[in-house]
Amino acid sequence: MKLLVGALSLVLLVPAAPAANGAAGTSESAADTPRSAAASTSPAKQKAVPTIGARRQVRGLRHPWDVKPIRGGRLLITERNSGQLLLWQAGRTKRVSFPSRRIWVSGETGLMSMEVDPNFARNGRFYTCSGWKAGGRHDIRVIAWRLNDAGTRASLREVLLGRFPTTSGRHGGCRLLITSGGLLLVGTGDAANHRNPRNLKSFGGKTLRLDRLTGRPFPGNKWANSKNRRKRYVFTFGHRNVQGLAQRNDGTLWSVEHGSTRDDEVNRLGRGRDYGWQPRRGYNETGVPMTNKSLPGRQFGARWRSGSPTVATSGATWVRGREWGAFQGTLAVACLKASRVIFMKFDRAGRLKWTRAPRRLRDFGRLRSVERAPNNDLLITTGNGRNDSVVRVSAR
Repeated sequence: MKLLVGALSLVLLVPAAPAANGAAGTSESAADTPRSAAASTSPAKQKAVPTIGARRQVRGLRHPWDVKPIRGGRLLITERNSGQLLLWQAGRTKRVSFPSRRIWVSGETGLMSMEVDPNFARNGRFYTCSGWKAGGRHDIRVIAWRLNDAGTRASLREVLLGRFPTTSGRHGGCRLLITSGGLLLVGTGDAANHRNPRNLKSFGGKTLRLDRLTGRPFPGNKWANSKNRRKRYVFTFGHRNVQGLAQRNDGTLWSVEHGSTRDDEVNRLGRGRDYGWQPRRGYNETGVPMTNKSLPGRQFGARWRSGSPTVATSGATWVRGREWGAFQGTLAVACLKASRVIFMKFDRAGRLKWTRAPRRLRDFGRLRSVERAPNNDLLITTGNGRNDSVVRVSAR
């Protein structure tokens, strides 16, 4: 393993101090900082920084949103604007027979996140979150599908959850994560409606937790016994536009969120917690903090935030494998506007220690989703609009 400190730039250098509510937050910008100022927090002091390799594994895509590895070395890929589900195998990309015309595409909404069932090898089951057209109307919904053995056709099994709020397609979310316990976690956007984030009867601006096989709300949710059906699904609330979800080895759940004019956020989630987003009436974001602690109740501060300007954080995954050296155990977060991956190191208590953004990963434009491959490589989708790719990132 080579020590390549000169090939990397430190992004955020000061460990986050505990906030008043027990969460940790930072106000530093995610822009590059002088190396001399960061010497005391360099991860290279304890473990070697790995050599980063990156290559375009899949080419010729348009607005790919998510990528998932499946058996046989194949990749499933969603394209947001075309509504196409694609299968990559042995260097070739093919369309899967899929009802793309039913996908509602508008603004930031289309065919978005995807998850693969833990028993996929037996049941071929996977899940999507997308805009959907039905009966002259549209919404955002989570659907379970079955992919046939040949990988040529996806058949709809059931709609697990629907009627997510929509407006123009702005702030449509939508990220899926199957937890280690087999539950389905759904991160949503607030649909640019100021009422949604704190309205527990709305699916907008939330994380939702449900049984992936039945679509029923998880009995361990805080409001699982509520008379209101939607409220039963709510895991956390007070979010603006959840773009990433990831589970750490210790079982903790984390979200990545787009900020407004400032403060993209990484949050550590907890049952029933409020993350403090509430724009003014008419969706006026001017001067409104992403975590507004003047709101009623208790708000939980971010574990990392970008400050200003924002970097448009998106998908994320926890990095595993000894080959990653100092980056092992970090949260790898893709950035759209800043065109980079930020590796964030948190201690066991969830406090930020340092962040880094390898220069090698700034050559591909806007980056949307990050997925861990079976061999611990990272698979990253680009979001440039044309000539997009799935980039495979390795460490040695």
